[in-house]
Amino acid sequence: MKTRFILINTSHAGNVGACARAMKTMGFDDLVLVAPRWPNVLRREETIQRASGALDVLHNARIVGTLDEALDGISHLCATAMTPRDFGPPTRAPRAHFEMLLKKELPAIDGQALEANRPQETMAPPGEAGIGFLFGSERFGMANEDVYRCHVALSIPTNPGFGSLNLGAAIQVIAYEWRQALGGFAVQAAAPGGALADAAQVAGMLAHWEQALTAIGFLDPAAPKKLMPRLNQLFNRAQLAPEEIHILRGVAKAMIETAQPKR
Repeated sequence: MKTRFILINTSHAGNVGACARAMKTMGFDDLVLVAPRWPNVLRREETIQRASGALDVLHNARIVGTLDEALDGISHLCATAMTPRDFGPPTRAPRAHFEMLLKKELPAIDGQALEANRPQETMAPPGEAGIGFLFGSERFGMANEDVYRCHVALSIPTNPGFGSLNLGAAIQVIAYEWRQALGGFAVQAAAPGGALADAAQVAGMLAHWEQALTAIGFLDPAAPKKLMPRLNQLFNRAQLAPEEIHILRGVAKAMIETAQPKR
């Protein structure tokens, strides 16, 4: 599904860069700015710095003069308005709304708001779906007439005593929730899994440890009980790598050398 982030009257250049960064981390790249404060906002130093490498998103971004120009190909528009309004689209948490949207469980009336005020040529072609997330100015939020055009007003659940979110933070939350709804990304392993030590390596290390534990007086060869079998089970659960076998052998060697009488 086509996904677009639309910023209206953005006043801080850094927030545009933060938006680009938030979008790229979640795999989105369609950004449109409607009448930003700075006509050259995409090239300003603060924007580039806050983008932190998401320069391709900035390069592909568009600046338009009106909201209508930003809605080409969009069939479902989500306002992100924290201020309650007496009239307008239903207010929902992002996660709940996205689940309903993808399951096609939204009431038919929700789909009437956007099309009522749009030229026919800006609507998405039949069979093509597009979702737009609309964010208002940092200073005064979204205008009522823009909210009224949307299918839903997304409200991020926050602390009732302090619900103020920076624009970049709000975009990151919405982008994350939408990406998760679409299936999300797999968690990347911190380091690739290496080969495990084989049984012969583990057995050799255990024999070395048996010598070391005997040398320091921890193991009585005449009455070993179940110490070594228990250690065997412990190391099996640890799934040791060959490098870890070498470390444990080094420890055993040091114990044996320490236990030897000094000359």
